[in-house]
Amino acid sequence: MGNNIEQDLRHDPPCHPRACAIQSCLQRSGYREDKCQKLIDALYECCDEFYKRHGDDGKSVSCPKASLLRLKMQQRAQGS
Repeated sequence: MGNNIEQDLRHDPPCHPRACAIQSCLQRSGYREDKCQKLIDALYECCDEFYKRHGDDGKSVSCPKASLLRLKMQQRAQGS
């Protein structure tokens, strides 16, 4: 997976390569989420940009709903 957010946003569905990278990481790590934090952050970054461009009603099966995404990002920023 590259860090090219523009490419990942143009993918169909948007941000899907980043979601796939998380699944691969979880499988490799025995489903230990703590081992995949950077990939989760990368997905959230992509999804946040997706919603900025398409509005909160934008649809991507790879992204949590906009309100949930913001809550998760806020929790991560606070270290929860």
